[in-house]
Amino acid sequence: MQKQQGFTLIELVVVIIILGILAVTAAPKFINLQGDARVSALNGLKASLQGANTLVYSKAALAGLEKSTTATNVTIGTGTTDIVSTLYGYMDSTSTNFTRALDISAAVVTAPTSGNATSTGDWAIAVSSGVVSFWQKGAPYTCSFTYTPATATTLPVYGTIPAASAC
Repeated sequence: MQKQQGFTLIELVVVIIILGILAVTAAPKFINLQGDARVSALNGLKASLQGANTLVYSKAALAGLEKSTTATNVTIGTGTTDIVSTLYGYMDSTSTNFTRALDISAAVVTAPTSGNATSTGDWAIAVSSGVVSFWQKGAPYTCSFTYTPATATTLPVYGTIPAASAC
């Protein structure tokens, strides 16, 4: 009778442990799940902002305020906190507009130039020279997008979302 050759249980356990250690150390280099999640959250916020701005413009147009050259208020709901200020029918750069129109938890912050965004809410909003920047709480300062309000000759401009490697 021949003796069967194979791996012992200890050899198999050692190989599994070695593969586990390799997976734990190598996987984060190839899979940037946190960056992908932040990019997805920014894309969601950007889409929400575009949808809210469409609603605001519709409300402004119904009230005859879509060509207003001065900041005017538009009611988007039934409460006193459902009022946003508009310019040319679209949301202007007033920071409270975004928490009201998007129904998000956000804090107005100074735009970070290094490190991560800090906020008392889930989002951080910074307004500088009329341009609004959005960060997810705890995200690197490079992981943001901007909103530039409408002017007399242009529609609102929604900034591009960075790659997951920047987040």
